[in-house]
Amino acid sequence: MSRFEKALSRLKSKPKDFTWRELVSIMIHFGYSEIKGVGSRRKFHHPQTKAVVSLQEPHPRPVLKAYAIEIIIEHLKEQELI
Repeated sequence: MSRFEKALSRLKSKPKDFTWRELVSIMIHFGYSEIKGVGSRRKFHHPQTKAVVSLQEPHPRPVLKAYAIEIIIEHLKEQELI
């Protein structure tokens, strides 16, 4: 199992310690680019499908909140990536 597959499997299990860095690596693997907004606002944009998902980068701890994990999982399912 590759590092990407492990990270994706971990995301699907909705862990309480999933980091922003892990999320960024998954989204980049799927072809998304990270767009920095004002403050901690971030968007992941897929240039071919024009799909966009907006989140706030967590701080000071880099651990994602449960609702953010739900948003990402739902978005990836809608895009038929998982």
